[in-house]
Amino acid sequence: MNLSAPFIRRPIATALLMVAVVALGVASYPLLPIAALPSIDTPIVQVTAQLPGASPQIVADSVTTQLERQFGQVPGLSQMTSSSGVGYAQITLQFDRSRSLDGVSTDVQAAINNTQGQLPASLLDPPVSRRTNPADAPILLIAVRSDVLPITTVSDYADSILAQRIAQIAGVGQVLVGGLQLPALRVQLNPALMASEQLSFPEVRRALARLSVEEPTGQLYGRQQTFALTTNDQLLTAEGFDAAIVAYRDGAPIRIRDIGRTVKAPQDETLAGWIDGKPTVILAVQRQAGANVVETVASIRARLPQLRASLPPGIDVAVVSDRTTTIVESLDDVRRTLLLTIALVVGVIAVFLRTVWATVIPALSVPIALLGTVAALYPLGYSLDNLSLMGLSVAIGFVVDDAIVMVETVVRHIDEGAGPLEAAVAGAAEIGFTVLSISISLIAVFIPLFLMGGVVGSMFREFAATVAVAILVSTAVSLTLIPMLCAKLLPPRRQDAPGRISRAVERMFDRLFALYDRGLAVVLRHQAVTLCVMIATILTTLGLFVVIPKGFFPEEDTGLILGIAEGAQDSSPAAMKAAQQALLAIAARDPAVANAVGFVGAGGPTVTENDGRVFITLKPFGQRDVSVFQVMRRLDTALASVPGITLYMQAAQDITIGGRLSKTQFQYTLTDLDPAELTVWGSRLADRLRALPVLSGVASDRQSAGRTLRLSIDRATASRLGVDPAEIDQTLYDAFGQRHVARLYTALNQYYVILEVEPSYQFGPEALRRIYVRSQSGTMVPIGEIATAVPDVTPLAINHQNQFPSMTLSFNLAPGVTIGTAVTAVEDAAAALRMPPSVAHGFEGNAKAFRAALGGMAPLILLALFAIYLILGMLYESTIHPVTILSTLPSAGLGALLALMAFGRPLDLIGLIGIILLIGIVKKNGIMLVDVALEAERNRGLSATEAAREAGRLRFRPILMTTLCALLGGLPLLLATGAGAEIRQPLGLTIVGGLIVSQLLTLYTTPVVYIYMARLGHRLRRGSTGERPRVV
Repeated sequence: MNLSAPFIRRPIATALLMVAVVALGVASYPLLPIAALPSIDTPIVQVTAQLPGASPQIVADSVTTQLERQFGQVPGLSQMTSSSGVGYAQITLQFDRSRSLDGVSTDVQAAINNTQGQLPASLLDPPVSRRTNPADAPILLIAVRSDVLPITTVSDYADSILAQRIAQIAGVGQVLVGGLQLPALRVQLNPALMASEQLSFPEVRRALARLSVEEPTGQLYGRQQTFALTTNDQLLTAEGFDAAIVAYRDGAPIRIRDIGRTVKAPQDETLAGWIDGKPTVILAVQRQAGANVVETVASIRARLPQLRASLPPGIDVAVVSDRTTTIVESLDDVRRTLLLTIALVVGVIAVFLRTVWATVIPALSVPIALLGTVAALYPLGYSLDNLSLMGLSVAIGFVVDDAIVMVETVVRHIDEGAGPLEAAVAGAAEIGFTVLSISISLIAVFIPLFLMGGVVGSMFREFAATVAVAILVSTAVSLTLIPMLCAKLLPPRRQDAPGRISRAVERMFDRLFALYDRGLAVVLRHQAVTLCVMIATILTTLGLFVVIPKGFFPEEDTGLILGIAEGAQDSSPAAMKAAQQALLAIAARDPAVANAVGFVGAGGPTVTENDGRVFITLKPFGQRDVSVFQVMRRLDTALASVPGITLYMQAAQDITIGGRLSKTQFQYTLTDLDPAELTVWGSRLADRLRALPVLSGVASDRQSAGRTLRLSIDRATASRLGVDPAEIDQTLYDAFGQRHVARLYTALNQYYVILEVEPSYQFGPEALRRIYVRSQSGTMVPIGEIATAVPDVTPLAINHQNQFPSMTLSFNLAPGVTIGTAVTAVEDAAAALRMPPSVAHGFEGNAKAFRAALGGMAPLILLALFAIYLILGMLYESTIHPVTILSTLPSAGLGALLALMAFGRPLDLIGLIGIILLIGIVKKNGIMLVDVALEAERNRGLSATEAAREAGRLRFRPILMTTLCALLGGLPLLLATGAGAEIRQPLGLTIVGGLIVSQLLTLYTTPVVYIYMARLGHRLRRGSTGERPRVV
């Protein structure tokens, strides 16, 4: 059956069909979203709550645990992590990928509503849920500052206008505001003056709550008019509060100014942010799960001029880091790679075929196949990203192969004397089955990728679909358009002598062919030796696969360094601010750094007051000669000179698996019901990991050595004096807890009135002796008479995983070390400790995904081989010859692994995809050899040896041509530089290395394997004449 004949005889219909494919591709291209990588987001929701002044233990017990109990009942919850700090709780909920983000958001909000009655009344606001992953790097950093306005005013506009409006833009999950110092009124009381007036802190608090309110007051109605009732019930100024009367003593009013003062100051004085040494509010924009980064950032940038115009003069708004810059650069590089690949492949065709139309016809298959693929990507919901564009680049070698084989066959028939139409029909009939079988078996290679589960499977499914669709389109083009164009455009057999260049090229091919022919004759005379070489190749390939270092996903140079600064656990806010500014100043002086911004303080992006965030943006690739990893190592050395603080850094990556924000890149988590036991074993493991030379930046999220003063109440004395423990707690909270006692409502925002003791009474344990509580008899009793302050240690943060106390150790890789080596070292260190069964431990995030991917590498390759064997067995109705075709693969694997090792690269997921691609590319050569050999045996009665030699001789040129096309398709990837080169290079290495070694070996080993398999088949069939391949 000649599938191509109807299309050859109906050229107009065939041409119009291809025009329709091209039109669909052109129309679909601008509609495809642009991204760094395929979307692999899992539904993640983050919940935060604030309880100002509460210790981490109180926050964990009264807020976090209550919420966790409700969240644990939400269907599809796969992991729940939480962190409770001073006055702040943060819970991250990660769900199964089968659940929609909208659905889980609704369920989470319902759980929050169910918890409201169990939460403390002093909770600042109801818990807030956001659809964002806290572990993701921000897609945009915006610095807001002013040289003329106070930072409180800048903060007010940044939080009330910029952050709110940006959060409304589609694709934005959350706008974290770092260094936020919102304006507030702070009522600072003098305990000595209060004691002289017989006033307690709770009395003043209750009075302040009554003095400034905003309540509904109703309306009055006249016969013709309606009057809304309003009052001056709010006090909005410091002067108003200073004059406010809080009590009477002997008929005389006691005002705030008599016992203290009211000042305008930041709501939280522990927060601060900087850029270039100047106070700054930093907006860190995080995307919503599933949102397209490029589109979201473009929308924000388009909105920024309008937002700037709405701010007062003197406020400067500047984008200091944009993640899409390197994404767009990387995609532009891949597009250029695509064009270069097309040019190289067309050049190969021109060199081999050496006529205009014989070059143009197969070259036309490339844009048609690529545009047809683009047309299919849109309805499939895929994007233009590094993987899909790499798939298109690699597919060029595939899509042109079928067209080359078709044109080469037709040209051969023309050279033998047939006319163009007759040659097209005959050539299509001869080669059609081969083209179809090659394409079907090539698509079978990707079946395992389609069946892969989890995050890795989701990511590579798009790559596999891109290449598979390109193969399908190119097969259709090769069986329809190409033979039709050959019939219409190829000239009859040329009678004139070829030109000088053509003769020179032909002489070169003749020498290569003669060299191959002589080598093949030698090989066929020493078949046993050749078979031994092939067996040695298989064993060597297996050995290299075992010993080669394994990786997960290439670490990218995105031009952004994420840092978490950890101060001493007893650092004061002032000391932390000074140390953070010193870090930023040193980082900004590095010649490769464009800017460095950072902020400190708990409540928002960080949970503890001794932690800070740092974002270091590097200069564009053309303006620096070092990678982001070299900059990190350089900064590690420079920043070590800053006392009292450590900056843990990691390069921002496009792939972040899991929802846990850690100080360095990879995570190992321990959980235990007993927090004390957890601390002991976690600390021992941390010490062991720090001693491992393969790791760097080992950090822990457990900070259990914060300083605390534990008040031991003498209950007998307190009872005798008539003082309740509740009164003591309330007094301490009023004096030292930054207690929010009233809200001030304005047109722009709402502000807080904060009660506290005067700053001079906030330093040192001795301040407690000067705080008084009221007894039941009305006398004022110093706290020092009924309680003793005992120094102690306390955790600065309490972390949970799935409601169990947890401790996460994070680490980076030492230079030149792969994640596979590091994972083995960490597992060995953990095993050597012999931790008790009560301590559960294991990898999380990217390291956990690597462990899962590592276990699937070998099965994935075996499954691909099995799928090809099944397809080939059905196509050839044989169990023997598929083995012959598959025998071409070990040499390709050997070349790929040798290339990776020669360039010091691990076998990671991109390299694995390269090996899967090699299986498809190399087996095409085997199919072409086997097809010719089988035809020679069946139709002309040649022996297996004669048929094998004739197949090698006849298919030498097309195999050489198609291999060169595929090789040149991978060469630009191998030579890639700039943004995204880390992703493209492993793919190029495996393809180029595998094809070079395969080309040198399989042209000799495949004929020998064919002969042995033919003999085996004859013995099994007891003299049968052979198998006739047929399409099933």
